[in-house]
Amino acid sequence: MTSTAHAAGFGGRTQDFEGIERLRRLRRVSALARLMDTAIRVPGTNIRFGADSVLGLLPVVGDASGALIGLLIINEARRFGLPKEKMAQMFGNLAADAVAGSVPVIGDLFDIYFKSHRRNVKIILDHFGLDEADLRRSP
Repeated sequence: MTSTAHAAGFGGRTQDFEGIERLRRLRRVSALARLMDTAIRVPGTNIRFGADSVLGLLPVVGDASGALIGLLIINEARRFGLPKEKMAQMFGNLAADAVAGSVPVIGDLFDIYFKSHRRNVKIILDHFGLDEADLRRSP
């Protein structure tokens, strides 16, 4: 039993709470990435897109909005304690999305195929040895 758990009067449940809280946070960033990158499927195809592609149609404001949401995911990764190398990779994904996405028409097509938010969530999940299926299981 950890001293924190003992001091809080939880027995061994503090560790369980931390795991449940991490899972809740992982589910939240995964859902956000899905909304931004793959929420909508084009009928009859495997092509998926999300709010990032739709927002990208708005000049300047749309791409900036997508980048800000991407920064929320990266901030959560920082709070999880991911190493600097993984954080740098995540920033690179977001930068590529923001720069390429800002090019009219071509950037909108790029957003459909380069899913920076999903890529960044995958980096977080890989760090913890998890995949999307693990997020769907109950704790």
